[in-house]
Amino acid sequence: MDQILVEHHASTAKLDIMGVFDWPIWEKEASTFPWTYGERETCYILKGKFTVTPDGGEPQTFGKGDLIIFPAGMSCTWEITEPVRKHYDFG
Repeated sequence: MDQILVEHHASTAKLDIMGVFDWPIWEKEASTFPWTYGERETCYILKGKFTVTPDGGEPQTFGKGDLIIFPAGMSCTWEITEPVRKHYDFG
């Protein structure tokens, strides 16, 4: 299975080049839920804290300033411990 890729504290220049701040925003309160990625998602965390545990894999915790790529086809469980606000892009 493909791995979750993360860059902690991505540079503003890189985010600008990627057009991150033009991407839609998703927000979610503290909660736990299953999720399956139908396609690759790249996201940038504006606020919050959460742990994603891929089915059969190790949990990874993310927070503000993280640039994350979730692979297509990955099934996982999200556990949001602090309300999340993120920019996201599919494909």
